Amino acid sequence: MSRARPFAYRIAAAVFAAVALPALALAATIGGAYYAPQYDYRDLWAATDGKPFQVVLGGNPFPGTDDATVARDLLPAMQRAKPRPALTFTYDRPSPPPSPDYRLVLVFDPALNLNADPVCAGQPLRFRPNKPGVFYVYAIYCRNDRMLSYTTAWTDASGPDDPRIERLFRELFPVLFKEGPSRWADLDERFT
Repeated sequence: MSRARPFAYRIAAAVFAAVALPALALAATIGGAYYAPQYDYRDLWAATDGKPFQVVLGGNPFPGTDDATVARDLLPAMQRAKPRPALTFTYDRPSPPPSPDYRLVLVFDPALNLNADPVCAGQPLRFRPNKPGVFYVYAIYCRNDRMLSYTTAWTDASGPDDPRIERLFRELFPVLFKEGPSRWADLDERFT
């Protein structure tokens, strides 16, 4: 084997590291996801396609920044990263409320023992101390007072307009709003 080959491998590894490390530094981390047996992507599509979809914010991921500024800056990032239905994220509560009432709840820096169903039912939120420079969100997809799916996600971010937050939403939404039939659809068809 010639000496050029190991040198070429070192060069290739260096180039890969130079390209991959910045990409990894920008990537968000998505926690495990849970889907209720009632979860069905077709419901999300029917409830949101061409319609407003309410987002409820809990807490402030940037305590040094005004809540209204955080909300204002997060909404366009979410909209650019939205899932496939032609939905429009909004903080406004529809009047009259839709039935069923689908919504996305984003809880920033939640207490470690905060459960999704009580959040969907409107019970008081609990938080843990914020880690400066870290955007941590507990995302819950609700129908009425029940959770349909949830996951967590986090990334480094310096403020609400940091581009890494949009990247986080681009990775988070396909997990939270998993496409395809519910995992129970196959069982329903086999036993009917």
